[in-house]
Amino acid sequence: MGHHNIRFEGDPLALRGTWSPPTSRANFCEEDYAMTLYLAEFINSVSNIAYVYYALRYMYGPGHRGLFAPKLDFMSISLMGLGIGSFLFHASLRQTLEFADEFSMLGLTWSMLQATYTARQPPAKARLISVALFIVYSAFAAFYLQSPLIIYQVIAFASGIGLVILRSQYLFHWLQPELPRAKSRDWNFRTWKAISICVFGYILWNIDLEYCAELRSIRRWVGLPWAWLFEFHGWWHILTAMGASQFMDVAREVREEPYGDGDGEKKKE
Repeated sequence: MGHHNIRFEGDPLALRGTWSPPTSRANFCEEDYAMTLYLAEFINSVSNIAYVYYALRYMYGPGHRGLFAPKLDFMSISLMGLGIGSFLFHASLRQTLEFADEFSMLGLTWSMLQATYTARQPPAKARLISVALFIVYSAFAAFYLQSPLIIYQVIAFASGIGLVILRSQYLFHWLQPELPRAKSRDWNFRTWKAISICVFGYILWNIDLEYCAELRSIRRWVGLPWAWLFEFHGWWHILTAMGASQFMDVAREVREEPYGDGDGEKKKE
């Protein structure tokens, strides 16, 4: 089975909610409208607060200039956008808002690609890379709206993450002049830690898909609030928010590292 399989059929309240009937192609293991008739998937909706939290933590972290002057960059904005888009989708299970969720996921990968591939580049080349990414993502968005098969979004998302990992490893291991070795080791460790957190979240997501009946039985057996611990798609949101935020911190530090420091460190050694 895959995440394109519809699961709302048979849920007793699926057709009685505020946003009923569900029109989305994807529907997850959480029982529809079980907690409130205003949110189709309660935990899958509110767990998106994690994305918003980590976005705000950067925006209003050290260096911000007040409530109405937060620090903003493409990555923090994309993280905020993912939280909002995913919340709206899981709250409504409407196909239009499903696109908001999927495009916000792609926006997140776009922001991380832009941050990593423009790092350590001359300004003119960095601008060229940013324009190229804009064209590629805009073209894919137009294509996806015409051929909205979820597998295309999955391939695009996974490809973007794969390219981010490859670029980060190039920066840490093969870049010339090299980055400061101590910092590079730390950044590499933190990058793989962030990736591991996201992979664990992805595993939980797939368990939620493939063992939905068993998880629903466990939830009924343990009852609330413990049943919420077994809403594994919600954990995917929380863990990917953590992992993405940690990777973004690394990307910002690499981007801000002055040129020449790594070469100078090598000479001192």
